[in-house]
Amino acid sequence: MRMGRLARFVGLTWTIALALPTIAAAQDRHRVISPDGRNEVTVEITDGGLFYSVARDGRLVMLPSRLGFEFQGAAPLRDNLRIVDTGRQMVDETWTQVWGEVAQVRDHHNELRLEVAESGQATRHVAVVFRVFDDGIGFRYELPAQPNLGAFEIIEELTEFHLADAARAWWIPANRWNRYEFLYSASPVSMLDTVHTPVTFVANDGLHIVIHEANLVEYAAMNVANAGDRRLHATLAPWNDGVKVRGTTPFVTPWRTIQLADRAADLAPSVLGLNLNPPNVLEDTDWIEPQKYIGIWWGMHINQMTWSSGPKHGATTENTKRYMDFAAANGFGGVLVEGWNVGWDGNWIVNGDLFSFIESYPDFDMRAVADYGRERGVRLIGHNETSMGVENYEAQLEDAFSLYASLGMNAVKTGYVGDVTRDGHAHHGQYMVRHWRNVIETGARHGIMINAHEPIKDTGERRTYPNMMTREGARGQEYNAWSGEGGNPPEHETILFFTRMLAGPMDFTPGVFDIMIESANGTPRAPEESRLRTTLAKQLALYVVLYSPLQMAADLPENYEGQPAFEFIRDVPVDWEYTQVLDGKIGDFVVVARQERGGDDWYVGAITDEEARTMDISLSFLTPGQRYVAEVYADGPGAHWLHTPYAMAISEGIVDFRSQLTLVLAPGGGQAIRIRPVQ
Repeated sequence: MRMGRLARFVGLTWTIALALPTIAAAQDRHRVISPDGRNEVTVEITDGGLFYSVARDGRLVMLPSRLGFEFQGAAPLRDNLRIVDTGRQMVDETWTQVWGEVAQVRDHHNELRLEVAESGQATRHVAVVFRVFDDGIGFRYELPAQPNLGAFEIIEELTEFHLADAARAWWIPANRWNRYEFLYSASPVSMLDTVHTPVTFVANDGLHIVIHEANLVEYAAMNVANAGDRRLHATLAPWNDGVKVRGTTPFVTPWRTIQLADRAADLAPSVLGLNLNPPNVLEDTDWIEPQKYIGIWWGMHINQMTWSSGPKHGATTENTKRYMDFAAANGFGGVLVEGWNVGWDGNWIVNGDLFSFIESYPDFDMRAVADYGRERGVRLIGHNETSMGVENYEAQLEDAFSLYASLGMNAVKTGYVGDVTRDGHAHHGQYMVRHWRNVIETGARHGIMINAHEPIKDTGERRTYPNMMTREGARGQEYNAWSGEGGNPPEHETILFFTRMLAGPMDFTPGVFDIMIESANGTPRAPEESRLRTTLAKQLALYVVLYSPLQMAADLPENYEGQPAFEFIRDVPVDWEYTQVLDGKIGDFVVVARQERGGDDWYVGAITDEEARTMDISLSFLTPGQRYVAEVYADGPGAHWLHTPYAMAISEGIVDFRSQLTLVLAPGGGQAIRIRPVQ
């Protein structure tokens, strides 16, 4: 049985609390340093306000930044503060992921907890906890039960991030109509408006800084807004009446995280957020199955099929069985079916209250299809689009998941097209955070994995509920089918790796082989039309670069037939023992090596932007004394994303840990390599 509970201690865990509160109260400044001594947080009272600052190697990264809250109907918890108690502890432990980019995660940090109270008689208390790791910091607020603060309504969190350097930022806008689905912009921090997290900064000295959050539970999602002078402040998604968070003490907030790295390649794999989430609560995780899948999906985006009923309906019994035959023949674990359920006819985007998550269209026999797949070792993956009709979904959720479990289904893809609920609550607000957690927990009770599209961002909850497998939460592959800008530019995935992917797995849906989308009308699309800005080799490399434990082969089955390159998709795993980013630069290129979970095979993926690149990589990560076969899927001579995307060269050779490989990447191209031991 694979368990997600704490695996073992590799060091001592101990606590030191200052014994005399009167001594602590007399101190206005406290410091806590990372285990390696490089990162330092200073917390202090200045003019009655509570501020923190961050330094790395003695150089300020965050200037003094305010902490506190504004409440509805009560004075801000911000002024006339004093430190009344402190506590410290050091933790060094290692735990095992149920699945992930690495099997073993080390949690090594030093913690400082400060309790702060207002001066005067009717005082309110708040504690702020800082955990300082070698790769960054996390901090959160704790509001204890107290006479002067019971039920509360937060109208603003006063947390600031005051950057010491005029850094360059990679960002997508927040509070816009399309949630997270934007192309990334790069600009000086001074040009930011309100942006989603994670947001990545590069300082003038090359230091990489990522602001995000962890363990988002019973709270509103955090964006960051520009307040001038390199000062960013937290801003929370609201309820329909403008209140940001409702709660009752005792209460804890999510962690605010600041990841730090000397170079882009050191940002991933990111485990900071995972370490700030509680351990796995599921006793049995054997049913959780990382896997590759195919689906009745791409055909809708290129207008060969429809979600709605009618002559082009994609989700028919016959068509689904055809997909299941293909999945069984090629070792895929599941078939996603979209448009199977009643509710897609008409304007489904605004008619989300009409969806049934139990009743199928007449031409789709759900039980027959599930039985057909189970006989062939393939699971049916249901799609639950809500169109933000979440009340309708929650009313059916228990019955729907019970039905799916009875049919042997163990995965569901959810969808939330829309920016507010029917009652006007924000897509990322506390109301929706509660809903998403309800879906995860209901899935766990019924043995169902969740793949969330149009989701709330990943904040590491997959550690606590490892059935929360993957999600979209960015601009994915489907934009290459119909985007008004013509598709995702070649740099897009090289930016995603160092921004969105630092939050967690993404269901980007790679593997489209019909790059010119000829299958839509029989002729290649013109350069200015929507199509994939990629080479075929890059589509393969994305399976290694863009991590997801549920990884789709997105194209139509017929487009894989007779394609030698499809062998790489058949072979590549979705669960990893170890991950090492060999090199990379935001917006330019990425090179990643990953070792198969529980195996000896390694896989390398390299992608580039619109520029051709040649680079050498060392294979020193291989086991000394072992010889390997390197199976290389490279851009072929003359390959170019614009006019010759299909050119590919497939070769193999013998390598060992002393070897170097030269990667030649075409404009918009990539390279995928399987490295297996010589038998």
